[in-house]
Amino acid sequence: MDLKTEKVAEIIARIHPSDIKKLLVVGCGSGLEAAILAQKLKAEVFGVDVENNFDGQALQIAHLQTGDAMNLQFENESFDFVFSYHALEHIENPTKALREMHRVLKKDGGFWIGTPNKSRTVGYIGGKNTSFKQKLKWNMVDWKARLSGKFENEFGAHAGFTSSELNNLLSAIFPLVEDRTKDYFSTVYASRQNILNLIERSGLSRFIYPSVYFSGRK
Repeated sequence: MDLKTEKVAEIIARIHPSDIKKLLVVGCGSGLEAAILAQKLKAEVFGVDVENNFDGQALQIAHLQTGDAMNLQFENESFDFVFSYHALEHIENPTKALREMHRVLKKDGGFWIGTPNKSRTVGYIGGKNTSFKQKLKWNMVDWKARLSGKFENEFGAHAGFTSSELNNLLSAIFPLVEDRTKDYFSTVYASRQNILNLIERSGLSRFIYPSVYFSGRK
């Protein structure tokens, strides 16, 4: 199982005002997140990804299929909730993908969207099944891209978006957008609350947190 996704499911259940019967994961990867969300939220979950690398067990729990985030093959207002993490930065036209997410959401439907934090000093810290050596290598690639002025998603960098960039993208499409980054880290790393409080008080959270998260409603 994935403890982080389980914790996100807890946050979603707490902040979303109504039951989630049908949920879409955009950029579902192996489908593990989709399966966990299905189990934790007691919802029918669909997952879409550009590649068919779906986990066999996840396929038994969620409906997983290949597809284009910029052209979702679902009817208008099909879902109560849309979830997407570490996907938007890989999409050629993120605004178009967000409009598609908006289209398939029911009125008052909610979303949870996160990406890497482009302002981060260090990334990949919480990556699972990854060695320290690999994380160091990835950070060196990022730092090299920054120095060369190519730390941008369109150049193939795993840059993501700053908090303000993601907020602006979402706010241009959804009427209600809320920054959940602090909520995420406080929930996932509850045992390290003193450190998190220090980070918040220092005003350096936008450089320290490796990812940013937002929720909202249509």
